[in-house]
Amino acid sequence: MNVWIAIGLTVVGCYAVKLAGLLVPAGALERPLVRRLSALLPVALLAALTAQQTFSTGHELVLDARAAGLAAAAVALLLRAPFLVVVGAAVVVTAGVRALGG
Repeated sequence: MNVWIAIGLTVVGCYAVKLAGLLVPAGALERPLVRRLSALLPVALLAALTAQQTFSTGHELVLDARAAGLAAAAVALLLRAPFLVVVGAAVVVTAGVRALGG
């Protein structure tokens, strides 16, 4: 398959999904269950993406420097550190563990 065909199909698919979202009646979006799900779904997806990127390489589970960085970020969050400090702690710990051969 040509790359441009794949790109064109992706563009059409994204537009169709966006159009489908605009066609949903407003009354359906005001239901309490839908509001609760729309508030929790992005957090769940981000957590799943973080876990997948941290603990897997290809098709196997791994425990390496990324897990230590994630743990450092979790500790910083528990200590209510600002966002940049959380990210910095994760970066420093991950780099430190990798530098030490972990």
